[in-house]
Amino acid sequence: MARQLRPGGPLPALFDWVHGPLAHWARTRPDALALANERHRLSFAELHARVQARARRLDAEGAPATVLLGGDAGTLDGLVDFLGVIASGRCAAMGDAQWPAVVAQAVAERLPVPAGAPGQGATPLSPFYIGFTSGSTGLPKGFMRHHRSWAESFRVSLRDFGPAAATRVLAPGRMSHSLFLFGALLGLWTGAGALLQERFSAPRALATLQAGAAPLLVAVPSQLVLMLQYAERRRLAPIAGVELVLISGARWLRERTPALRRLFPRARIVEFYGASEASYIAWMDADPAAPAQAVGRAFSNVDLHIGEHPEAPALPAGQPGLIWVRSPMLFMDYVNQADATAALRVGDWLSVRDMGHLDASGLLHLCGRENRMLVTQGKNLFPEEVEQRLLAHPAVAQASLQGAFDELRGSSVHAVLQWQGDAPAGAQQLAAWCREALEPFKTPRHWWLWKGDWPQTASGKTDHGAIARALADTPVGASPLLEPWP
Repeated sequence: MARQLRPGGPLPALFDWVHGPLAHWARTRPDALALANERHRLSFAELHARVQARARRLDAEGAPATVLLGGDAGTLDGLVDFLGVIASGRCAAMGDAQWPAVVAQAVAERLPVPAGAPGQGATPLSPFYIGFTSGSTGLPKGFMRHHRSWAESFRVSLRDFGPAAATRVLAPGRMSHSLFLFGALLGLWTGAGALLQERFSAPRALATLQAGAAPLLVAVPSQLVLMLQYAERRRLAPIAGVELVLISGARWLRERTPALRRLFPRARIVEFYGASEASYIAWMDADPAAPAQAVGRAFSNVDLHIGEHPEAPALPAGQPGLIWVRSPMLFMDYVNQADATAALRVGDWLSVRDMGHLDASGLLHLCGRENRMLVTQGKNLFPEEVEQRLLAHPAVAQASLQGAFDELRGSSVHAVLQWQGDAPAGAQQLAAWCREALEPFKTPRHWWLWKGDWPQTASGKTDHGAIARALADTPVGASPLLEPWP
């Protein structure tokens, strides 16, 4: 498959806009595939025409400067709507069809209303996208991005990942998830096109990759695990057409990397660390021998600083502190002022309150979120490290580490688990598993089994707050959600 855009060299000004290259590809490659899902295929000429028609309709309707898309149009049609909104000079707020009506209404009431006519005087520094993650107020937390911040993300993808980043993308997730929206827009920006799924299916995704239709796969770890399980059951032959796999959204279980390499033997498998507010931060080639907390080296357009304040001297190698990021990919602001303290800004520097350290070689290690840190036995414990170890056990499907007040220790460490299939492990076995890789004080002293559906946020991550509330309200042995585990 011919690559349409190569790393290096200047690009026309229209590439500073997320949607800008559509007109270029519609003119130079009108019949090439731009978007496809299970039922429909659009060439660049067809996509550009539909996007422009949508933009004109918004103008004729007098649509506001910020348009909330509910997510109920489906993946492909929803992406066309999104492109129409931004092509009109407006900002698209990407909602989620799974939101309850009361949440969608509250989000709509809090959307910004910029001054002036929609699209008037728009530049690459104008907002084009509002995405949503879980907020501390109970409502989704909206973050606003301008065109150039994502255009710079596309550019550094080509620069750091090489030519494979400019091939057709399979982005098999909902567009309300910023990772899949980013993957689809990367394929359109490079001119290689993007393949979508209206509903994720591991068999269909693997069939697409087996056919050689998409050399670049963008996926979250849970999708890759399902693909591996299906490939193992069906004894699928290795898929040689995949050149690059980009993994984000949650920590990748690195012990599965050899299996992923066997399935995609020619692919570069990359896991990257980022944030909705910062885009890319660091990346590394997936390596089962890498330190458990390592997340990679900074992208080539990113500066890192570890410490309480970016203008103070950085902490020595190996000493954890706040991770500060400086890059051209940072977000503009939160939509709701109630979320304003979720991130810290000092000049050009941003921290999303993640804690970590740089080692002597410049490799970034992620400890966890500042607000999840526990103090037990006078020592700092980051739950993410213990959760990662527990999730590596073959019997554990989900894990959440919690702290409860303890007069002696400060916090006692509780693990809440859900099993993988019907193969539970004993508490003593799991404690021994933790002690093999972790310091003794990090081993949970109390073990709980979660009954029912695992709590998740709107973005599909574990809702640790919901688990903490259930644990706090649970008399031992008297909860419909939690059961002490022997």
